[in-house]
Amino acid sequence: MTEKSLPPAVTYPNALPTLAFITLILAINTSVLAEPKAKQYDIPEGSLATVLNSLAETSDLQVVYDTRLTQDINSRGLNGSYTDDTALRQLLAGTGLSYTLANGTVTIQPLAKQANPSPQNPTTLPTMTVTGKAEYDPDIVRDPYNEDYVLPNATSGTKTDTPIMETPLNVQVISKQVLKDQQVISLDQALKNVSGITSNSNGSGNVTFGGTNQSFFIRGFESETFFRNGFRLQQGGANRQMANVESVEVLKGAAAILYGQVEPGGMVNVVTKQPLATPYYALGQQFGSYDLYRTTIDATGPIDNQDRLLYRMNMSYQNNNTFREFNGKEDVFLAPVLKWNISPRTQATLELEYDHQHLGLDTGFVPLFNDKIFSVPRNRNYGGYSPSTTETVYGGFNGSHQFNDDWSIKHHFSVNQQNIAQPHFVFPIATDGVDVSRQLNSYDTQNNTYATSLDLTGHFDTAWLHHTLLIGGDYYRVDSVFKNSVSDPLSNINLLNPVQPGTPFTQPLYPLVINTSRTDQYGAYIQDQIKLPHNVHVMGGIRYQNFHQDHVADFPSYDFVLPSVQSNDAVTPRVGILWQAKNWLSLYANYVENFGVNTAFTFTPDNKPVPPTEGEQYEGGIKTEFFDGRLRATLAYYDLTKTNVPTSDPNHPGFSILTGAVRSRGPELDISGEILPGWNVITTYANTNARIIKTEETGYQAVGTRFWNVPRNTGSVWSTYELQAGTMRGFKFGGGVTVRDGVTACCSFPAFQLPGYATVGLLVAYSADVGKSKVTAQLNIDNLLDNHYTSNLFSNYNAPVGFNAGNADFGTPRTFMGSVNIQY
Repeated sequence: MTEKSLPPAVTYPNALPTLAFITLILAINTSVLAEPKAKQYDIPEGSLATVLNSLAETSDLQVVYDTRLTQDINSRGLNGSYTDDTALRQLLAGTGLSYTLANGTVTIQPLAKQANPSPQNPTTLPTMTVTGKAEYDPDIVRDPYNEDYVLPNATSGTKTDTPIMETPLNVQVISKQVLKDQQVISLDQALKNVSGITSNSNGSGNVTFGGTNQSFFIRGFESETFFRNGFRLQQGGANRQMANVESVEVLKGAAAILYGQVEPGGMVNVVTKQPLATPYYALGQQFGSYDLYRTTIDATGPIDNQDRLLYRMNMSYQNNNTFREFNGKEDVFLAPVLKWNISPRTQATLELEYDHQHLGLDTGFVPLFNDKIFSVPRNRNYGGYSPSTTETVYGGFNGSHQFNDDWSIKHHFSVNQQNIAQPHFVFPIATDGVDVSRQLNSYDTQNNTYATSLDLTGHFDTAWLHHTLLIGGDYYRVDSVFKNSVSDPLSNINLLNPVQPGTPFTQPLYPLVINTSRTDQYGAYIQDQIKLPHNVHVMGGIRYQNFHQDHVADFPSYDFVLPSVQSNDAVTPRVGILWQAKNWLSLYANYVENFGVNTAFTFTPDNKPVPPTEGEQYEGGIKTEFFDGRLRATLAYYDLTKTNVPTSDPNHPGFSILTGAVRSRGPELDISGEILPGWNVITTYANTNARIIKTEETGYQAVGTRFWNVPRNTGSVWSTYELQAGTMRGFKFGGGVTVRDGVTACCSFPAFQLPGYATVGLLVAYSADVGKSKVTAQLNIDNLLDNHYTSNLFSNYNAPVGFNAGNADFGTPRTFMGSVNIQY
């Protein structure tokens, strides 16, 4: 019995911008009414007890603490204008202590204890006063108990840890609290919180990896590349575990000046958890729909008594099925980190990751009839069980030294080795309306990436100009081997009533192709961030990069070898300007160029590679912050053009056709943070107008048509509220809506449309202190209304009698995810 197709989801593209505007106005009004007053402080560095006394003597607060808590602890002091809360956070940063503030009385307590202690030997201090905005402190940001939705700084845009409000780029950060609230277990789930990003699990429509790849569309352009602490990972690396992820940074627009081979739409940088000087331990158990079980462990602290050697260990085990047939998954993940504080100015960090994934492959095959998806149950997998094993080992070394207060140097070396074994991949390829034809394949893929980078950062003044200078270089080497064996003739299985395993494959596998490549990429760059009077910030930089690739395609069964060599270089600039008119308001603009080398090939007699791609972007926007930076909004408009865009060739699988140029432009809005104590919100909206403006292939793509699988309107709203007092203190509830327009399916000629859709999510959680531990029970529901939808479609093969076939991303039905977490 086939499943009835549902009517297209109704979307309201104007509703999200209106809701976002209302949220922003509410935030502004609340900010004006509730912004706490700041006070001026000048308290020198010293022992914590002395600093607290000095703070109390100059303020209107009464401070109570156990004198034993402050023994042998120093504080950096205060110099500037601070509110009461920001002053206390600044003084206690890195001390392992926290505070509660009620009715003018401050109680100092150990960080791990959330309840108010009954201090022994209390010392009551006189009153205190403070003014200004606290400086960025990484210890506060990395605090495991930090529940902020907004982080003040990001490294992705400039590599110099610049405040986002002073960066003339569009940078968004997804904090660990957002990841916790939404129970994120994959990178694509996290990126729903950023405007203008959608995901695709089939990776460029290349179904040869059956879902082991994951790609993202950022500002309309697809990328399989993501970054781990600034280290570029390609070829399916985005399908990673999230157990050791601290936050996720997204830089919109071209990032080639600092990172080289990056799509012009933007980059995704995963920031991993680092060792802490304060011991911390956490155990989490998740359980959900389709027999999902996931266990996580997080442990960190010092190894020695002087906090010179610090460690962190993250582990996870995941086992689950999915709503699709034969598509279960088992994942074992380990991530130890060791940090050596050689001196106050010199640190060295060694990081390792091991990930072993075993899963059932699924190409998302769907029959198409008269340019529409043929109605079949959404759980159907015509390929049957096709096992895949992916083993990834990552090793990294980071060293840094600060010569003085102004100059520092950082060195990074990383190795990432990934092997994907798919020995028996039953690959559905076409249908005649009665049966589905399938081919037996075997794939073995090895991707090894070696990289090193060196950055010198300096701060100096010339006259009335304050400079932050970055000079650096990087080198990447990528070695890839791809082996594909096939079997003829094909196997068939009934379209409407498939009975696995279908007709047998009667011939053994034979080697079809062995692709071997070595890619070397060199880059050198310089960037200067200049602060002028009147809070004007100017940024300029330039990069030289050189790319060389040797590629050999060996067809053993045909005794045919096809070598190819690519060598390209380019110089790419980036300039930006920002005016911080108020401490809560910044206006910015930037111009960026991008250069990238295509590794795809066109189906021509000489099998020539697609020419290098170039990108050019203009962008302007407004950034706002309220409540001491706890709520931030960014409104931007961009105009981005990319040339020489490869697209899957529907008539020659494995090859590409060339789109001359694609232009993407439109507004984007991101709002995230805390409106009132306990009330957090994320609102996103993007209008992505991505269209073909030049074509090299006649009869395939018309100028002016929408680019493949890019929705015009996307948006989301997510909000949570946690009760702050009373018997229900610690109770949290929330939910959200994600909306997407319809898309033009790739690469059907003539093209047809997939309808848009909307999904609803809910959250309920309760946290309580049990002794020295914090225990949290949580339940999330995704796709509450059980909407049936298809987010992407790649049409790859032609068949007779009006039938065609494609590979689709099916939306996950309603799912439940429960969890119990213990932190100590």
